[in-house]
Amino acid sequence: MVTAAGRKETQTALITGASSGIGEALAACFAKGGFDLVLVARSADKLEALARKLSATHGIRVHVEPADLAQPGAAGVLAAALRRRKAGIDVLVNNAGVLEHGAFAAMTPQRHQELIDLNVSGLTAMLAHFVPPMVKRGRGRILNVASIAAFQPVPSLATYAATKAYVLSLTESLAEELKGTGVSITALCPGITATNMMSAVQAANAAMARLPGFLVGDAAEVAAQGYAACMEGEVIRVPGVVNQALVMTSRATPRWLLRLMYGSVGRRTIRG
Repeated sequence: MVTAAGRKETQTALITGASSGIGEALAACFAKGGFDLVLVARSADKLEALARKLSATHGIRVHVEPADLAQPGAAGVLAAALRRRKAGIDVLVNNAGVLEHGAFAAMTPQRHQELIDLNVSGLTAMLAHFVPPMVKRGRGRILNVASIAAFQPVPSLATYAATKAYVLSLTESLAEELKGTGVSITALCPGITATNMMSAVQAANAAMARLPGFLVGDAAEVAAQGYAACMEGEVIRVPGVVNQALVMTSRATPRWLLRLMYGSVGRRTIRG
């Protein structure tokens, strides 16, 4: 953005779940793009290390805000802290999320709730606090990290897939609501991606560890796709040819057949 005086105004991107994986890679993308950053995650030490690295490499300002967005009221506390600092947010990246692989009946009620608290409630609260100021200013961008799991039922990832379907649906609804406001919203829908979270799943499950390499995406490549889509104002971006083919197939296949297809695959991963 260029000011009335002709100077380029530095914009700020807030990135949740920024301490590792896709979130860390997205932070690098926005830093390379010249954005100042607000990095949010639970791990203060990891955020501080990343902040020093990105600031030194790209000459930007990086502010660290440790927070657990699964906790009720956390998004409001974060928004209030940034208001006190008069730190306007031009881009909101909702990347924080958690995944759990396994049979629904084998998971505790608490674990199901943890997925919902962060993937659904935390994300919605962030939007509720940060979208209105963007609309009031008449400009802003939002990037919600969903998943290709949002497009079909996924036995063995039932609750996770359902939370990502929520993220995709909410993003598409808001894309229509926000037309004409100057605010764009994008859903990034990656497939299986090489992150610490996925490594933990593969370490605990032999079937997941045997996934062929071509099905596992690179976090940096996924982040680059998400950054580009956000800057271009796309509503949905699915990185990777294989993932795009899966999504197209899902949309063209009757739901009963999708359940049979993904049910067969999902049950095998549960049994290991």
